[in-house]
Amino acid sequence: MSHFLGEHKVKVDSKGRIKLPSSLKQQMNPEAQGKFVVNRGFEGCLELYPLDVWIRYRNVLQKKVNKFNPKHRLFIRRFISGASELVLDAADRLNFPNHLLKEIEVDGEAYLTPGQDTIELWSVKKYEENVLGMDADTYEDLANDVLGDINLWDDNQPG
Repeated sequence: MSHFLGEHKVKVDSKGRIKLPSSLKQQMNPEAQGKFVVNRGFEGCLELYPLDVWIRYRNVLQKKVNKFNPKHRLFIRRFISGASELVLDAADRLNFPNHLLKEIEVDGEAYLTPGQDTIELWSVKKYEENVLGMDADTYEDLANDVLGDINLWDDNQPG
């Protein structure tokens, strides 16, 4: 499983291609073979799943999602509908579907940032508003809400 680090501001050419920074490429699991699945994420970004990570998610969903439950069907439709395979070309570029770039308002530049076993693609505007625009007090409150009851050094923690 890949665990990515680094915040990268990247150029997006007129064909929707983005050069994957070499540091992100080096962090990929070789099992992914330079392949990704791009999909709609949360808060208005796209998520890039290395192929090995996508396969694990897909396998879990196939076992856990009940197609007879309307909420599950709605989730799967939304989750799968935008999914497209991307393959690094010889110049380490990924060619994103234009409709997905348009949907998240990417134009000329974007941010590639780590997600949870994924890489997130953000428009500059949305990233600066949602992530960089968070003040220190809000971040502190968020960290306390998410991690306040977790002892990171306790070996008995789940996961």
